[in-house]
Amino acid sequence: MARYTGPVCRLCRTEQKKLFLKGDRCRSDKCPINKKRPTPGKDPKARLGKRSDYGHQLREKQKLKRIYGMQEKQFVLFFERALRMPGITGENLFVLLERRLDNVAYRLRFSTSRSQARQFVLHGHVTVNGQVVNVPSFLVKPNDVIEIKDSSKGFVLIKEALKEFGKAGVMPWLQLDPDAMKGTFLANPRRSDVTDLADIKEQMVVELYSK
Repeated sequence: MARYTGPVCRLCRTEQKKLFLKGDRCRSDKCPINKKRPTPGKDPKARLGKRSDYGHQLREKQKLKRIYGMQEKQFVLFFERALRMPGITGENLFVLLERRLDNVAYRLRFSTSRSQARQFVLHGHVTVNGQVVNVPSFLVKPNDVIEIKDSSKGFVLIKEALKEFGKAGVMPWLQLDPDAMKGTFLANPRRSDVTDLADIKEQMVVELYSK
């Protein structure tokens, strides 16, 4: 499975926005966005001119793709599936992305980042309705129960990540029992519920792929 293996902070600098790709580091003073570091490249000022409509659309697509840790081919497949669904394509895309198992594990505070959640899923630490699922792109359905496997509940990384639940809770379409390390996907989220990504303009992504 293809994946990005380069420096992830460079991706945030490219977009000049926190994409929260490194968990706790993104919330610390070490974050390059907090330090106001410039965009990467030999001449970053050369890219600060006026952007075309295509440029704006491309940047919105890149941000969304990178936030969810996906490569282009897989992201296009998700978009095509959203296009075939009834309703608004941009909102459908968000629902599909939020239903990914690695994202749900991250939203349930089992990890500090989506990339860490993806590793937990790939290594078989996460179960869905009692069965181990090691496919990060697996789509969770309403009323599915997502749990850390019994033999993995002693992991320090997971215990540390769950401390965030006491500070911020979980999204309204999720329910979590932190002591049992078990959560329930209550319902598909609405676009307005994904408040931490409210600044993403998904309609631009739809326009980009519709050309």
